[in-house]
Amino acid sequence: MEIEATPLSPQQQAYNDGGGSDQRAGAGTGAKPLYRNPVVVVNFLLMAVGTVCGPLLFRAYFLHGGTRKWLTCLLQTAAWPLLLPPLCVSFFSRRRRQREESATEAAPLSLMSGRLLAATVAIGLVIGIIDFLYAYGLAYLPVSTSSILVSTQLAFTAVFALVVVRHRFTAFSVNAVVLLVVGAAMLGLNGGGDRPAGVSRAQYYAGFAMTLGSAALYGLVLPLMELSQAQHAARAGAAVTYTLVLEIQMVIGITATAFRAVGMLVNREFHEIPDEARRFDLGEAGYYFMLVSSATAFQCFFIGTIGAIFYGSALLAGVIMTLLISVTEVFAVIFFHEPFNGTKGVALAISIWGFISYFYGEIRTNEQQSNTSTDKEHLDP
Repeated sequence: MEIEATPLSPQQQAYNDGGGSDQRAGAGTGAKPLYRNPVVVVNFLLMAVGTVCGPLLFRAYFLHGGTRKWLTCLLQTAAWPLLLPPLCVSFFSRRRRQREESATEAAPLSLMSGRLLAATVAIGLVIGIIDFLYAYGLAYLPVSTSSILVSTQLAFTAVFALVVVRHRFTAFSVNAVVLLVVGAAMLGLNGGGDRPAGVSRAQYYAGFAMTLGSAALYGLVLPLMELSQAQHAARAGAAVTYTLVLEIQMVIGITATAFRAVGMLVNREFHEIPDEARRFDLGEAGYYFMLVSSATAFQCFFIGTIGAIFYGSALLAGVIMTLLISVTEVFAVIFFHEPFNGTKGVALAISIWGFISYFYGEIRTNEQQSNTSTDKEHLDP
């Protein structure tokens, strides 16, 4: 399994050069355009599965009798062992190559440096807090209201990306941010005034505040992930590989899961799981199936997100997540019978327009840089 030899992504190269981070994947000379890279497509599909299925499964859990907020928080990173098989294959592949090259040093068990490990653990703790806030909010908010609040992470990501990693924005990326936020806002404003049955006004506003807080913190975490990868590449003088990206995600998962396990122990939620399973509306088998499916969906989301940052940027990850909010709304209509009117249809169209705007700008910028590179080669003696 060969996943080590990956060229510097745009944000890593920009950091090495001391300049601002490019907002587009595949910016380097000779790099494969983002939309033609099959690994990028796979990461986008993983993001789609996690972003759409995760919230719907969690909402179904609460609607059918689930009440454990720390448990739903834990599930968002509990599937990190799914990363072990590809990482083991990668390790044995490195060790075999070193033996073939008669290298005196053994292949390292991990590609992470001490600084990167410390930064990743800190990010994992922050994500643990973010996911608790998100799970708490989703327990008391309808999907449409939660969608508008989660969608604001794109605005937070845009601001923090400008401050933390010095993104250079184009007219297309700015247009995409504005359109996606407006589209998601229309969805939320259309149904955000309805409190679910059995939810008090205090619970509703507490969920509102916590969901908004989780969006703000996640908007900060995405650029920090990008910055940590860029700094590691600058110090090591080599490309950040996809294997390293998977290691980062595994450390984040272990740290965040440990943080939430402590919360479950303090609140004695582990002892309540069997009783809750017996009382669950869909039966015990349906209960445990929902837990496993939720954990798998969110693991897909995190793998896809960190892959989007690796091959593109934090802003790209935010754009994709915001687009998928509209898709989540459509599935909420199908499974939870939420009303879908003309306002939601217009919002969906606006969000798709913003998504197309971003990728059209990516294609245009890639073509311009390719033409510039070709012209320079013709001018060189």
